[in-house]
Amino acid sequence: MTERELQDLRDTRVRRDRMALMAIVLFASVFPVELFPGPHPDVRGTDGQFSARQGQVLIVPLSVQGQPTEVTGQFFGRRVPFFSDSREGEAQKFLGLLGVDLQDDPGTHELVVEVSGLREPKRFSYNILVIKEQFPAQHLTLPREKVDLDPDTLARVKAEQDQVRGVLEEVSANRFWKGKFIEPVQGPTTGSFGRVRIINGRSHNPHSGEDIAAPQGADVLAMNDGVARLTVDHFFSGKGVFVDHGLGLHSMYFHLSDVLVRDGQPVTRGQVIGKVGATGRATGPHLHWGVRLNGARVNPYSLIELPLDGEEPTPR
Repeated sequence: MTERELQDLRDTRVRRDRMALMAIVLFASVFPVELFPGPHPDVRGTDGQFSARQGQVLIVPLSVQGQPTEVTGQFFGRRVPFFSDSREGEAQKFLGLLGVDLQDDPGTHELVVEVSGLREPKRFSYNILVIKEQFPAQHLTLPREKVDLDPDTLARVKAEQDQVRGVLEEVSANRFWKGKFIEPVQGPTTGSFGRVRIINGRSHNPHSGEDIAAPQGADVLAMNDGVARLTVDHFFSGKGVFVDHGLGLHSMYFHLSDVLVRDGQPVTRGQVIGKVGATGRATGPHLHWGVRLNGARVNPYSLIELPLDGEEPTPR
């Protein structure tokens, strides 16, 4: 075979290989196949997309076939329990209350939900877009002894903070609340949730509750069913009540003149649990109303806006 014939043979093979490669690419574009087998990275957000501003609460619905023993989410390292809401044929409907902390980083983050107790565990992934909220600054002038604390007062405040942290970290397995949430007292609000407090010229932690102006001695109502876990008389918050509503939801009522419940007492929505006052570090009569949801500091008014009519709680 001459050199020219060898070259023609090589050219023919090259053209044939090119045509075969083009046919493979064309076939894959019409009928996608896995040309290079191997592990696939997890795809985020395949089960839904939600958005909320810093400090807001979301309802995340989930349908599961079968009878799972537990449905739990993870968001920013915080545990998000889901609860059974109803059945739709063979599927069981679950709801989760997701709290976006007032200082969660803006951007898209993943909520992972694990379903256990089935023949095969299931995993769901949601994308949560956290939108930055514009919280204003609040300038306050207070007596120096209320800000620059002496060693004994500092020790007292630290002990009180540890006490509160222990209560808020407890997650009751049952849900006590039902239906809509209500305002604990009627009155003008200051819109103080999330404000960066500048006290006597120095920046402090953002305000994690809402202040409602009301007359001295006005009734303070429980925002929903729950259990009074802790009643206090603390340096900063004065007389107050912490109510556990179950599944990591807690409400707080501070600066009270009187506390009308005791530790461990069940309370119902609308029950009078205290009276408006100005105890602790307060400049006048008002109610500080705060909410923690699975560790996230959320605006209590975002709970009132949730469509929760007809919800039934699990037994205490």
